[in-house]
Amino acid sequence: MSTIKLSVFLSAALLAASPVTAAEQQTIDPQQQVARIDSVAAVVNDDVITRHELDVRLNTVISQLRKQGTPLPDEGVLEKQVLERMITEMLQAQYAKESGLRVDDVQLDLAITRIAQQNNYPTLAEFLNKLEAEGINIKKFREEIRSEIVATRLREREVESKLIISDIEVDNYLANKAKMGTANEEYHLAHILVVVPEQASADKISAARDRAKQALAQLADGANFAQVAAGSSDAKDALQGGDLGWRPGDRIPPMFLNELHTLKPGQNTAVLRSPSGFHILKLIEKRSGSAPVVITETHARHILIKTSEIVAPAEAKKRIMEIMQRIDGGAGFAEQAKRYSQDGSAQPGGDLDWLSPGQTVPGFEEAINKLQIGEIGMVQTQFGWHLIQVLERRNTDVSVQQQRQQARISIGTFKSEELYQDWLRQLRDRAFVEYRLENELK
Repeated sequence: MSTIKLSVFLSAALLAASPVTAAEQQTIDPQQQVARIDSVAAVVNDDVITRHELDVRLNTVISQLRKQGTPLPDEGVLEKQVLERMITEMLQAQYAKESGLRVDDVQLDLAITRIAQQNNYPTLAEFLNKLEAEGINIKKFREEIRSEIVATRLREREVESKLIISDIEVDNYLANKAKMGTANEEYHLAHILVVVPEQASADKISAARDRAKQALAQLADGANFAQVAAGSSDAKDALQGGDLGWRPGDRIPPMFLNELHTLKPGQNTAVLRSPSGFHILKLIEKRSGSAPVVITETHARHILIKTSEIVAPAEAKKRIMEIMQRIDGGAGFAEQAKRYSQDGSAQPGGDLDWLSPGQTVPGFEEAINKLQIGEIGMVQTQFGWHLIQVLERRNTDVSVQQQRQQARISIGTFKSEELYQDWLRQLRDRAFVEYRLENELK
């Protein structure tokens, strides 16, 4: 596995593109591999997943689990997990193609260039050369990245763009959070999810519940959580041991948060039911969250003379200096702003109201920060030349605004996940999938 670090949503692509070593190939009997190399593992609508493709992915996953120190699930169970994920990937790729969603080579190169920059490689060529030197198939790597981008855009288009979060939902969420006393708590979690198909029959719901109970029984017998997740969970992160990382309490659905209150680090919940299926959560760690956030806001006003093809920077600066001389001579700042400023704030006398950090362009903000209350200064930005006066400063606790914004994000996170799982189930329900493995997958 490459030592290159990728962004989270693209990490699976590098995993799938990683080279398979000779030692890893030996996890499948060589004679069986020759016999099966051209066979079909599954038919997915008009496409197929070959036995060879499944074996390559399976060996890569086994290698990754070993490197993570995760005990391997039963080979047949893991094989089913890997195949199911390949089927889901293929269905999304088919849907994207049918609906006209494309990621061309220019867009792909831009995305990979961003990955290269995140890994401190100044050029795309250097990054690709490094991957190639580590034995990664560049063509396969590019296609896996393309697939990940397509899947991300599909989710944005089919799910996240349709999310609606009302102020009432935010109010209720914050009220429930305050009632439970979880305002500043964060949780490091792992989970196991057994998905229940949309409009599932009673038998299918019962079968899913039994699978979750079997996973819980393995945990009760002392099995490693990551191992059970890799073998039993339907979640995308299953092959990473189900690790969800750190999550603020307000990003965890209340029904789960209530259960987490009773756990100590290292313990897991019983089987929990949600609209998407059956869950088992493990509390790895818990910690206090962040303190209130206080920022310095500045009340300022300005006069702007824009630069353009007609007005050169030197001419704009000259006009600003003339205005400043008039103000120094006793003219009112607001009066001069109304008369000369080429900005939307001209009518209220150049008043910009209270400005928070990051609200204006860097050069303008830096100039404001250097001025004392009542002081006037000049600065040039990409818009032209400004005359700025600082009127007041105050320290503001923005925790409430941040809490509401975080609440909106948190509500969106779990609503999006449920809707995404629903959408994937619908995609699967509409598809023709036929297993062709020697031992039929149940």
